[in-house]
Amino acid sequence: AASKALDAYIDDLAVMDIAGLSSRDAQFAAWANLYNALTVKVVTEKYPVKSIRDIRSGPFSPGPWKRKLITVNGAKMSLDDIEHGVLRKQWDDPRVHYAVNCASFGCPNLQPRAWRAETLDADLDAAARAFVNHPRGVMPATDGRLRLSSIYNWFQEDFGGDEAGVLAHLETYAEPALK
Repeated sequence: AASKALDAYIDDLAVMDIAGLSSRDAQFAAWANLYNALTVKVVTEKYPVKSIRDIRSGPFSPGPWKRKLITVNGAKMSLDDIEHGVLRKQWDDPRVHYAVNCASFGCPNLQPRAWRAETLDADLDAAARAFVNHPRGVMPATDGRLRLSSIYNWFQEDFGGDEAGVLAHLETYAEPALK
């Protein structure tokens, strides 16, 4: 029953005219929700699986991110297409990385509810604060340095482009003890 509900939700998002939604926040929410729902579907279809990287797009491609999973507006799309070709490309906002969940321990949490346009900005800020202040996001070391999630390295360009930019981004969301 849960699988049918998830499939129906994905189908509803895939046939929606996302570009025609009334606001950019509504468009962002729809794309992020589609990405997350597809990720949940990919993992549940292969469950139990030790790691999402074991679900391959092809023989030389660790992880499912490049596999064409859905057709939206006539275009076959992968998770990478949604994240990099739509969300990161159309929204210059590092909080994209807190909105989409890669189903890996090192990623920000999958939110307990779908993203909504009405509360998107506050919810993205809350997701950023939650991850930055969790040891999976930022872990202070005893020597004063920081151990950061790989997303800050992989997507450094989205977080200010260099180490100083990443630190400035982290400081925006860090609680006083971490600052």
